[in-house]
Amino acid sequence: MKLVIDHLKEKFFTGLFVVIPVGITIFILTFLFNFADGILGSYLDSLFGFITHQELHIPGLGMITGAVVIYLTGILATNVLGNQFLKLGDSLLSRIPLVKSIYSSSKQLIKVFKEGKTSYRRAVFVEWPRPGVRAIGFVTAEVERDGVPLVVVYVPTMPNPTSGFALFFREDEVFDSGMTVEEAVKFVVSGGMVVT
Repeated sequence: MKLVIDHLKEKFFTGLFVVIPVGITIFILTFLFNFADGILGSYLDSLFGFITHQELHIPGLGMITGAVVIYLTGILATNVLGNQFLKLGDSLLSRIPLVKSIYSSSKQLIKVFKEGKTSYRRAVFVEWPRPGVRAIGFVTAEVERDGVPLVVVYVPTMPNPTSGFALFFREDEVFDSGMTVEEAVKFVVSGGMVVT
């Protein structure tokens, strides 16, 4: 009897450890799909309802429309005339008080992801804000002050990597994080939830 219980227990927990990650993955993908589809999907449903006088919902249509809008925006951004329109829109959004802070932070965040490899040389740990506590940072430059070689480390605040502190450290005060720049940026943006 004990062998049967041990067998059931072992197989149940083995199955549980397989099913939970799969279930979480399915849940997150379903949530993301419904969220992305719902952004434009509800407007498309209303439009089709107005045209056909019937309630009509096509799953995934909002997501496909969103992808087409993003693609067309990319074409517009690479066009000379379209680029001028985007600069005008950028200038307008940068003047509206509340919108300005959200928009500029979002733009800077995208820039960090887009140019992460060139902006940051490597991801490191530094003891900050006090000895014994390690913070993730990005080496941005190497300088010399009074004959002492120093490393400039940008320590971002979580979850917004566009704000933080630029600090000077000696090379022996900087520790290898074992993460690539991209992995460290994901770690910061996720608030420490994504650790690789």
